[in-house]
Amino acid sequence: MDVYTKELDLNWARTQLDTPAEGNKRWGKNFGFDYYYPLVSRSPQIKEILNLIKKVAKSNASILIQGETGTGKELIASLIQFISLRSDKPFIKVNCAALPETLLESELFGHEKGAFTGAYQTRIGKFEQAHEGTLFLDEIGDMHMSTQAKILRVLQDHEFTRVGGNRTISADVRIITATNKDLWVEIENGGFREDLYYRLNVVTIHVPPLRDRREDIPLIAEFFRRKFTSELRKNTKGFTEDAMLLLKNHTWHGNIRELKNLVERAVLIVEEGQMITPDDLALTGKDYFAAGGRDRRRTEQEASSGLPTLKLDELEKDAIQKALEVSKWIQKDAAKLLGISPRSLNYKIKYHNITHSSWKKNI
Repeated sequence: MDVYTKELDLNWARTQLDTPAEGNKRWGKNFGFDYYYPLVSRSPQIKEILNLIKKVAKSNASILIQGETGTGKELIASLIQFISLRSDKPFIKVNCAALPETLLESELFGHEKGAFTGAYQTRIGKFEQAHEGTLFLDEIGDMHMSTQAKILRVLQDHEFTRVGGNRTISADVRIITATNKDLWVEIENGGFREDLYYRLNVVTIHVPPLRDRREDIPLIAEFFRRKFTSELRKNTKGFTEDAMLLLKNHTWHGNIRELKNLVERAVLIVEEGQMITPDDLALTGKDYFAAGGRDRRRTEQEASSGLPTLKLDELEKDAIQKALEVSKWIQKDAAKLLGISPRSLNYKIKYHNITHSSWKKNI
């Protein structure tokens, strides 16, 4: 039994949460790492966050989650909802940065038929959908001032009207917000309402960047390795000591999202039945050496002394063949995995003289 067995045991994690009965019934579904990572984290900061979540989740208090992009703010919001007394009610998510002001207002409050050009029918907004449940407003710092004023009214009066409508609609909604911006700076610059800030900031949770909780990197990396190994139906054996050292020492400007993408690529590239090595990780030379990598430096030294090195053409051909194997030799799927167009892949297949029995002769 390996060191991660208990940490990645969903049933064990369930027993550590004081969840409502409905929440325990729904635990059988595939909630994934989101709902129990804070339970098994080895980071003192994440443990403090979990203790705070347990204290405030069952209230109706508004919660503001702050942290860099990719740190897992939505993960924290989902856990709060799961523990809360509203766990069996709707949990509606809105990315405020993804929509322009005019569309965001309609998205949040809905609109009546004929309210504007293209409004061919009445639409129910997110506040109505979240009635008696929770509304998660991600990237709240990007919301326009006029929309902020309407959010403030809902928080104060618990009611709103649809765009183009006159009827007042009640809203029993708990608000959880998240941002990667410093809202005080936004307030000073005139980009965020101070009164709304105090309404949202009843409880503040600061999610630390991944570089400040390096003790959790092996656990998170192992979870993603297992996840993508299962999805790709590929047998991998874990990380070598050198590969894990690189992961622990990397700066992770993209935080958990960057780690997820890196592990997915490594699982794709690694040989069947082998451990993930530094060569399987998509770290640039600068990042590689900064994280303590040594093999590539030795390779460069050997190259300068006239010793043979691996050619780029060989690396490219090997990556293409592995992507084709994973994609069952379907070129469009392999191109998607490699991040290139099918046309480019077709050209490279011809260039490297790669063939397969399932392809037509003219490929």
